[in-house]
Formats: sequence, C-alpha cells, structure tokens
Amino acid sequence: MSRIPLNFGIGQPVYRSEDPRLLTGGGEYTDDYSADGQLYARFVRSQVAHGIIKSIKICTALEMPGVLAIYTAEDLRADSVGDIPSNMPIKNRDGSPYFVPPRCGMAEGRVRHVGEIIAVVIAETAALAEEAAELVAVDILPEKVTVEAWDALQDGAVQLWDEAENNICLDYFTGDQKACDQAFEEADHVSSIRVLSTRMVVNAMEPRAVIAEYDSHLDKFTVTLPTQGVVGMRSQLAKAIFKMKDEKIRILSNDVGGSFGMKGACLAEPIAVMYASRKLNRTVKWTASRTESFLSDQQGRDSLISAELALDKDGNFLALRCGGVGNLGAYSTAMGPGPVTGVISRNLVSVYKTPAFAYGTKAVFSNTVPTGPYRGAGRPESKYILEQLIDKAASEMGFDRVEIRRKNLIPAGSFPWKTPNGQEYDSGEFEALMDECLKQADWAGFEERRAKAAQRGKLCGIALTPYLENTGAAGELCDVRFHDDGTVALITGAKDMGTSHRTPFAQILSDKLGVPYEKIRVIQNDSELMSKGASGSGGSKTLLGAGNAINDCATKIAEKGKIAAAHFLEAAAEDIEFAAGDFIVAGTDRSIGIIELSKRLQSEINLPKDVPDTLDDKAVHDTSPSSFPNGCHICEVEIDPETGVTEIVRYTVVDDFGLVINPLVVEGQVQGGIMQGIGQVLLENTVYDENGQLVTGSYMDYCMPRADDLCNIAFSTRNVPSTTNPLGVKGCGEAGNGGSMAASMCAILHALAPVGVTKLDAPATPARVWEAIQAAKN
Repeated sequence: MSRIPLNFGIGQPVYRSEDPRLLTGGGEYTDDYSADGQLYARFVRSQVAHGIIKSIKICTALEMPGVLAIYTAEDLRADSVGDIPSNMPIKNRDGSPYFVPPRCGMAEGRVRHVGEIIAVVIAETAALAEEAAELVAVDILPEKVTVEAWDALQDGAVQLWDEAENNICLDYFTGDQKACDQAFEEADHVSSIRVLSTRMVVNAMEPRAVIAEYDSHLDKFTVTLPTQGVVGMRSQLAKAIFKMKDEKIRILSNDVGGSFGMKGACLAEPIAVMYASRKLNRTVKWTASRTESFLSDQQGRDSLISAELALDKDGNFLALRCGGVGNLGAYSTAMGPGPVTGVISRNLVSVYKTPAFAYGTKAVFSNTVPTGPYRGAGRPESKYILEQLIDKAASEMGFDRVEIRRKNLIPAGSFPWKTPNGQEYDSGEFEALMDECLKQADWAGFEERRAKAAQRGKLCGIALTPYLENTGAAGELCDVRFHDDGTVALITGAKDMGTSHRTPFAQILSDKLGVPYEKIRVIQNDSELMSKGASGSGGSKTLLGAGNAINDCATKIAEKGKIAAAHFLEAAAEDIEFAAGDFIVAGTDRSIGIIELSKRLQSEINLPKDVPDTLDDKAVHDTSPSSFPNGCHICEVEIDPETGVTEIVRYTVVDDFGLVINPLVVEGQVQGGIMQGIGQVLLENTVYDENGQLVTGSYMDYCMPRADDLCNIAFSTRNVPSTTNPLGVKGCGEAGNGGSMAASMCAILHALAPVGVTKLDAPATPARVWEAIQAAKN
C-alpha cells in the first residue's frame, strides 16, 4: 500500500517547498547565470522625453578596446527585426482596430519618453560597456511634451503618432447607452465622482535581465530571462519579432523575483540582446540597474475615470455610467489598452444588482514610460471607483453604508446571474460573506473605538468594500512523467514568480494520484519541455488552467493505470479500483501501488498490445471560462489631524476562493495584495515634470510600503465552489489589492468627513491629508 499522508493533500496548509532554498540564498535568478566568454550589453537611453534624433555618433565608443559592436534601430530593421506585438481582442467603438505603433525595441528617428533605447553597446565587460555607452553622442532636437492623459486629448496637444489623432490609441465603449440614459432620466437621485488611479512603478525585487546565446549552426537561440510563461515568451519572440519557427528559440526561466504582470510580455531589451548575440555569434548578457527599471519597466494603472450612479428613492441601483481616459505612455504594450478598457468594464458591476450599465474610455499616448498590466490590471481600479461612489451616494441620500450595499447585493439563490456588462456569475454568497466580515471586524463596536481615538486627538474611520473579480480564462498544459527512481515530473507552462506554484501543484497531483508529495518535481522553466497548450501565468488564472490540467491528467493516468494494473494483478480492468495511490482488485486484498506499477511497466518487455507501456500522460485544460473570486474588506484607520499621518489600525478580510488548495499560500497571496493596494493609496505615486522627466526615479523619491505601514490582517474564507471548472477553484492572486485600495481610501475619507474633507486623491501622504484638513477648515 502507498497511502499518502493526508496533510499533503488538497486543502492542507503545507509549508512552501520553495522557501528553504530561497530563504537561505539558494535562489537561481537570471543574473546568477553566466557563460564562459560572454559579452555584456549596455543601453544608450534618451534623456529627452520627446524629440527628433538628428544624429547618433558611435565612432569614439566603437574604437575603445574591448567594444565589439554598437547597434541602433537602423541595424535591427535592416535585418528585418519585427515589432513588439500588441494584439488585445478589443476594438474601437466604431468596430475598427486600435492603433499599434511600430516598436522594434529602439527609437526610430524620434524619441518619445525618457529612458527609451537609442542604441546598445556590446563589450567584453560590463564596466567597459557602460563606459562606452557614455561616449555615444546623441543629438536630439527637443519637441513639446505631454505627460498627462487628459492633457494629451486636448486640442493643440503634441501628437506622438501621426496615425493617432488626438493621441487616441483606442476609443472604447461597452454597455447599453440608451437603457442607461433612460434610467438616469427616471432616477430619484444621481451621485457622481471623478477618481484618479495613480501611476505605479512595479518595483519587482528582481530586476529584468536576459542572457542570449545564438548557435549559428542550428540557427537557434537559447534565451534565459525572468518571465511569467516560457512558451508565451517564445511565441512572441519567434513569430512577431524574429520571424522564426517556435522551435528555433528555447526559453529558460528559473526563479523569478516578482513580476506583477510586468515580466509577462516581451519588452525592448531582450530583442536587442538577442540581435547582438546572433550578429556576433557570442553569448550576450544584460541586467537592469534599478535606475533602468524605473525608466524602462512598463508601469501600471494611471487612469482618470468619472462615474455616475442612478438610484431610486429607496436606494436601489438603477444604472451605472462611467467614462474617462487611461494613459498608455509612448507605446502600446502587449496588453496595451486592455486594463483601462475591457478589464475595468468587466469588473465595475461587482456584486451588485445593476440593471443598466455603460462604460466608455479613451486610451491615449503620452511622453511617459509605456504602461501595462500591474497586479489586478483594472480590477482594483474598478472597485476603487465603485465603492467610493456608493459611499458618496449613501452619504448624500442619508442611507447607512452597510444597508445600501445589502439591499443591492445579488441574492445567493439567483445564480447563474447575468450582468449588464456581459458577465455570468456562477456562484457566491455575498450577503452572508459580508455579514461574516462585519462580525469579525467588530463593526458594531466602531463608534466606541472612535470615541476613544478622539480622546487621543485622532480622527477614526472605517469602511467596507465588497468586491468581485473576473479572472482570466483558463488554458494550460500538464505533462506528467514517471521516472525509474520513483520520482514524478510535473511539467506545466504556468510560471512561478514568487507565487508558490510548486507546492499546490504537487498537492493536487499527490491528492489525486497518491504519489508521495516529496517525490513530485514541478518543472516550469524550459520551453523545450512544453508541448502545445502551455500558456503561462497571469490574470489570476493559474489554478484554473494548470490546476485543472493536473486534475484532468491525473484522471487519465488513473484510468490508464487500471488497465495496466489489471494485467499485473490478473483481473478484469472493470474490477480495478483506484484510491490513495493504490490499484486494488475490488473485494480482495490484492493491490499494486502507482509507483510500483510505473516501474513494472518500464521494465516489462513483452506487454500485450492493449496494455499501456507507461503511465506518462498529458492533458490540456482549455474549457473553463473565468472564475469570480469575491469577498469583503474592512479597513479601520486613525489619522492625526496635526500631522496628517494615517495609521491602519485594523484590517479584516473574508474571501470566497472556491476550493482552496493550500490555505497558507492563499493567505500569503492575499496579504501581499492588500499591502500593494494600501501602498498605492498611502504612499506610491509616479511623477513626471512638465518636461517629461521622471521626478520619482529612485527610492529617494518613490515611497514604497514597509511592514510597519500595516497592522496584522485578520483573514478568513467562506468558500463556495466554482461551477466554471472541475476543481471548483477561483483565482486568488490579485484579490488582495482588488479590495484594499477601495477599503483604505474609503476609510480615510470616512475619518476625514467630520472635519469637512469630502474628496482626496491618492496617495494620501501626511502632507496631502494635512493640507486637505487645512483647506476644509478655511
């Protein structure tokens, strides 16, 4: 018998198997790798936000001993290097495709943001490459600059691209404008709000890096870099950029020190490094400095949205109408305008009955670093808008904030529920979950705590924000291979980036097949091991895709194993039962364990034709639509009116993640997300001056959240299994900041309401809060 310990199965809080190695310095990140005789790349970047490139003089730098080459966009284009793709399945409101600027990875004739690559220097050492890069003389004729999305739309604003009139990349609309307008005409009350979601620098712990090796005999690249999916990265580089067959590029990606969406798509630097490797037939390496990360990592958020809520006299929602602008930066990245258009629109209705809905937004270009998905990628912004709007409606109409939400929650017995923004929710107990969160947060005791805070001279506020997210649709590969040493390889295209895939993936396989947990090796790092169907991670879809693919594959292996076990146990296949890793002849004590069975198959020579010769199998799970994780966040703050300092004093969250594979891992994901959301509300902000220079270009100016900026988080779950996928799981990776942005800002505004502050844009720094209090006094 090979019964597995139950404490390693589905639902158990198994400690992360990755941690001992990572916490003791055993991580293997891209910069940890080097090749004998490798060269080093250094980029010449624009110090001007917008201008015409008059000349690039490379002679002095190229004459330095040890400098092998300097390349520009002209070289890349001469060798038919293609453009970085941006192909989101969204269109303008008139049905036309959105505009995608050409982008080969280096500026062509014109620079459009500070930090844009003008040239790449290749040298024998990193120091030499840096020195030579400083000798490249670039003459740029500066032009006018626009950095804010709203300004970029105005008449007379500088045009970044001739093909994008008024700098509009995409003019997006979804919903029923006629029904929405009619509901507003018939409404007893309309509340409106305008919400700025500030721009974020991603600040992953590990900077981007790439090592490219080209084999001229095979005409093949081997590229090592941090990514969210080796197969997706290979596809982008092969098809769109280098115009090669997929098998001509091998992507390796070992440990990834954070990504949050930023490393999910190809950016400019790998293209130049790969190009140099092919031209020189040498291995070339580049690792970003932290300054380069600020200037070149795609950034996140940056939208200005106006929203209106129509209600009847009893506080029932009649319609939600929203519109605004999103700042794409100088180019359209892989997801391009997706977060500010389709993602926000799919998530705005949330857990509420909302009969009519309309959303229109313009995604525009500006002279700033391009933006892309950043943890949540539109989901947190949607709640940030909606929940502030609901609080405002409650205040204006004299309703209790809890009760106005309660009367508009979608009832538990009404699923499937179709929303006016095109979603179909499958499950949820929104009211019961909210009540559980209210109880755990001791909402009823708030006024007593507020009175005590007032005695200490503090303003105290509390807010609740129910939330629901639409995750990415599933699609992923699982390839299970049994080895003769008793270990089992689990290969999947989903890529760990600090998100602990190895542990829950192994738990699922161990639970379903009875394979000892410690014998499972999860492999995610090599595109050559991946067959068709591998996708990658992002959009909180990893468990939907990979988790269900593992489940599907385990089912296939178990059925195959019954046939093989029947042969060795001399029984009929229909008499074989499978449980906890053992194939058993029903009603007898005869059995064979799955590992032993695998070894027997590998050693047998003359198996009957109808008996499989291996338990190895593959599965691609691509049938599950989105899942809808949901929950409720309650944040309580205290503010010192004399200094403007805000302190998070209590934080409670109750989530519904369907079937939870590993509660410990899930709690860690939620805590991290909450911290990121609060960081955006309290501290983080990316600032450009009127010349397009990045003011917050280092940690001296860009404030990151620290452990002491948050109290202990009271976390629990009230799970309702999803019906959209066989496992019943719901994504959890981005849920933390999905509710925390809204909860923390609404709590701050609640605390400030007694002193007359009704509007505050993030970040709620001490200076901003203090100034808002003084302005209200005056």
